[in-house]
Amino acid sequence: MSTNADSHAHDHAHGGPDHVPHVIPLKMYIGTWLALLVFTVITVGASYIDFGDFNLWIAMLIATCKASMVALLFMHLLWDERFNSIILVSSIIFLGIFIGFTMADTGNRGRAEPVEHDRPADVKDPFGLQAPPAE
Repeated sequence: MSTNADSHAHDHAHGGPDHVPHVIPLKMYIGTWLALLVFTVITVGASYIDFGDFNLWIAMLIATCKASMVALLFMHLLWDERFNSIILVSSIIFLGIFIGFTMADTGNRGRAEPVEHDRPADVKDPFGLQAPPAE
């Protein structure tokens, strides 16, 4: 026999008595899958076209659309509490900030030390112990 405590523990494990899972129709899953396939074809097609400096931005835009579709529909963020969406978006923003700082650092290496920028270290002789070849 099940006791009242067992029944409460069981309810809690499944979200409680007020938890109602959101069920998406199969048609929406198939439509999302087809949309993801279309975006994949667009990604491959865009990789063959040279957009110059916009290549990275276009690739990131397409990837963001695909990731948003997955998060909203497959992770059910579209129907979930807004707080969860805020947490997801803020974490992505902070990740972008951290990657931006890293790229700014690596993109500007050598500008502060002009001597090191003009004469980078030799990988085969990093400490300059070998004599330069005779000319």
